[in-house]
Amino acid sequence: MGNGSQLGAVRGLGSSGHGADHWLKQRTTAVGNLLLMTWFLFSLLRLPNYEHATLVMWLQSPLAVVPLALLVISVFSHLRMGLQVIIEDYVHDEGLKFAAIIALTFFTFGVAGTALFAIAKTAFAGAA
Repeated sequence: MGNGSQLGAVRGLGSSGHGADHWLKQRTTAVGNLLLMTWFLFSLLRLPNYEHATLVMWLQSPLAVVPLALLVISVFSHLRMGLQVIIEDYVHDEGLKFAAIIALTFFTFGVAGTALFAIAKTAFAGAA
């Protein structure tokens, strides 16, 4: 068995203490996604028609812009966390894993930023 204690033999092999935080954040964004997607679907169903002018007018309301922006943030945060777990579990080369997580981060921030920009542009400028 060796000269050390049993605790010493496994020290450094257990949880690093951040797994529960990541799990809780992922579940929180999942609940947020459920609530915000429900709001989004009901908001769209309540519109009289789906013409461009109607959607622009709807999107110029703060009651539509704020939840829609929160939906984009929540969905892309959840997407990033979920794909990060998949990368960490199935990519075994450390260098490739690091590069994949960096690429994932740039991708999710880029697409979410583009979506937020489109929402803001429509909300503030209207139909261009």
